[in-house]
Amino acid sequence: MKKINKILLIFALCFLKNTIGQSKKYTADWKSLDSRPVAQWFEDAKFGIFIHWGPYSVPSWSPKGTYEEWYLKWFTSKSIFGNGSFSGEEIPVFHKKTFGEDFNYIDFAKIWKAELFDPQKWAELFKNSGAKYVVMTSKHHDGFALWPNKHTTQSRGYFWNSGETGPMRDLVGDYVKAIKDVGLKAGLYYSLYEWYHPWYRIGSKKFVTDYYHPQFKELVTNYEPDLIYADGEWEKDDDYWNSKELLAWLFNESPVKEQVVINDRWVKGQRHKHGGFYTTEYLREVINFDKPWEEIRGMGLSFGYNRNEDLEDYNSPQSLILMLADIVSQGGNLCINVGPTASGKIPVIMQERLIQIGKWLKTNGEAIYGTRKWRRSYQWSIGDRNFKLKKEGHSYVEGDYILKQTIDQQPGKAIKELFFTQKEDKLFAISPKWPGKKLIIKNLNLKENATIVLLASGEKLGFQNKGNNVVVDIPEYNPLSFIPEDHYAYVFMITNANLSP
Repeated sequence: MKKINKILLIFALCFLKNTIGQSKKYTADWKSLDSRPVAQWFEDAKFGIFIHWGPYSVPSWSPKGTYEEWYLKWFTSKSIFGNGSFSGEEIPVFHKKTFGEDFNYIDFAKIWKAELFDPQKWAELFKNSGAKYVVMTSKHHDGFALWPNKHTTQSRGYFWNSGETGPMRDLVGDYVKAIKDVGLKAGLYYSLYEWYHPWYRIGSKKFVTDYYHPQFKELVTNYEPDLIYADGEWEKDDDYWNSKELLAWLFNESPVKEQVVINDRWVKGQRHKHGGFYTTEYLREVINFDKPWEEIRGMGLSFGYNRNEDLEDYNSPQSLILMLADIVSQGGNLCINVGPTASGKIPVIMQERLIQIGKWLKTNGEAIYGTRKWRRSYQWSIGDRNFKLKKEGHSYVEGDYILKQTIDQQPGKAIKELFFTQKEDKLFAISPKWPGKKLIIKNLNLKENATIVLLASGEKLGFQNKGNNVVVDIPEYNPLSFIPEDHYAYVFMITNANLSP
């Protein structure tokens, strides 16, 4: 009898385990959809990789300070925006000179071969970067699908997916498998709108009912992404998109209904209000969120590979690492973009940056992964804390903002002396500079049983409470005791810290 009861108990527990989370049904309204929590893995991950890849990777050119992946829009509209002043003729002039007057954007897809694409190499690189998830464009605003997809051909009347033209390959499928095989989360970017889809251009609901929704469902069902990054929502309200109904399907019926993470770009004007995690892009939005959030930006400025960018246009490894510390101290994730070449190679400078970040994280990742905001994100020096991050006439905040706020102090301005993160009873203080003989952590007192360790060396450091501050004894600086990447930021781990508000 006891054996039977034990078997019944095990069965009940297994049943409970398999059904937990399935009991709640989400309805097609924001109150219900917004009640679904963002999976903890996303908030713990802190660092991700974005990939922009498509037919635009063939010309791989736009004026500096602009998004290269918008090549089609710049070309056809003869207008362009970004960081700088532009006439609008830059892309048409380049296109005619390089490819000829009769060369159409559709022809880029035909000659895009992705012949050097090795998804396993990509996956290993991303794993070595320390990233915990990767997001690739499955379809950008030009509408080209990176997987065999009947909806693109049927609605347009010509081949417009990687299975039927160009690479002749299921790029999404190969990517998802490789990323998951190395233990990372595989995400997919998906643009709701398309610049020149015939049904969308006339405002037909057929674009939603016969194209957007069925195409999206096929993508999710076939590839089971861990994360979906929607975009291109900004022209239409939900009476057009019907995104609430689609998300109800995603959360109730799809094969990823239990674990998938989504962002907030589903309806015009609803970012930072509805959906899953909140999104920022080149820090154009104010950050003070009560939900998990993510900042995306390129290593240069463009997302799509822009061979017009030079070394000085790329962020240094130190700026990327300090950006990561800055974003994480504010409770967010940083998702850094790489733009592969048309052949499928990730540019060497991008590979180098990823490896440099990965080496720093290998030493200091405990201060990043799984952490949460502390009661204050950073410690300021004396000076003016108000920064005008975006230059006059620019659309995007450039990467040097973080250097000006840390190691390249501007006249009269304060700097962030320390970034703080916390995990359980541990407090992490991340210093952009070597502190010298003493590190002063303001407005903090520690108990006698607290310990402070420099993560880069493993050394236990002495400290004293002095007034409202903690003064930490710093060992004599020996650059040979650090790997090069450790010099970009120094992490001090405090255990048994009093982390109460």
